[in-house]
Amino acid sequence: MASTSTPTKTLRITLVRSPIGFSERHKATVRALGLRRLHQTVDQADTPQLRGMLAKVARLVKVEEA
Repeated sequence: MASTSTPTKTLRITLVRSPIGFSERHKATVRALGLRRLHQTVDQADTPQLRGMLAKVARLVKVEEA
């Protein structure tokens, strides 16, 4: 079968609020997203797993479509 390469959408995620004072699960989710410090931005592929992580820490991050 020939593989068709579809361009994947990417999301630009920025940590805008500190996870200090939030649960350990929220802190671990922020770390798993690749965010280490405030105002750091990472680009991630848009997947259902990523959307679930973002829903969990929505108050801490800003999400833009890249």
